[in-house]
Amino acid sequence: MAGQTSQINRILSFEIKPVGGNDCVKLHAKLDALIQQDPSIKAEVIAAERGLVVNGEDELQLMKVRSSALLERWAEVGVLQINFRETIRKSAEAEGKYIRQTAGSGNYGHCKLRVEPNERGKGYEFINEIKSGAVPKDYIEPIEQGVQEALVLGIIAGYPLVDIKVTLFDGSYHDVDSNEMAFKFAGSIAFKEAVRKASPVLLEPVMAVEVTVPEEHMGTIIGDINSRRGRIEGIDHAAGSQLIRAILPLAEVLTSSAHGRPDYPMSFAGCQPAPPRHGPFGDDAATYAKKPEGPRPGAGSAAAELE
Repeated sequence: MAGQTSQINRILSFEIKPVGGNDCVKLHAKLDALIQQDPSIKAEVIAAERGLVVNGEDELQLMKVRSSALLERWAEVGVLQINFRETIRKSAEAEGKYIRQTAGSGNYGHCKLRVEPNERGKGYEFINEIKSGAVPKDYIEPIEQGVQEALVLGIIAGYPLVDIKVTLFDGSYHDVDSNEMAFKFAGSIAFKEAVRKASPVLLEPVMAVEVTVPEEHMGTIIGDINSRRGRIEGIDHAAGSQLIRAILPLAEVLTSSAHGRPDYPMSFAGCQPAPPRHGPFGDDAATYAKKPEGPRPGAGSAAAELE
């Protein structure tokens, strides 16, 4: 989709699965055309394993697409979901071994990986530090393929891992039994184990809000922001009123049903660690998010899939 995708923050999405023999490519084109017709909608449509995904940054804009007559006729539509991410907070090392004997032939792959946090926003980086042929050159790429597949699946709640530097620094091979598949599995095993040791954390999107209110209503607004796990960034005086600047988790904007959706101007402000909760990784790897879900029949009403 040309012209509208470059500035889109992919913090909200829903999945679409064509039904009744409808063609995914044709549906993709029709959705692109629908979005292009409405300049107010900042969204993108991308191909996915099970159909299509519509990404965007504004709940109301995505609702326009999600509730369109086009999708009611052509597809099963998934629930609106927040695009959480995962990352790590410290360095760790692990090794992965894949050793199997099947039908007389062997499989041997062995590698050692180091993971460490990368600069925020820099993404994934793979470094090969193998020396003296500990792992033959032909098996370096399969190891990285195993790492990349594990990146997409995450380690906490099924969300992609971001801003991670992965270094391959050692390993071993067998002259007869080693093959690309074995090293791919070894890379995935080593990466997952290293991430588990590296203090993984769930990242949630947060929104910057600015609210101008009379001084007598300041307590109400600040109380509302606090009730949504918000953080006050500053308060400025402005001609008899107060300008409140704050950061709000997107999950709280969409799911605080007790208070209703806040009517504040807001914009995407990045991601921050989600608050601690008990789970398989302890308090340091809390999650407010369930694993991403696929499409459900019918458009229905949109709600973020959160606990």
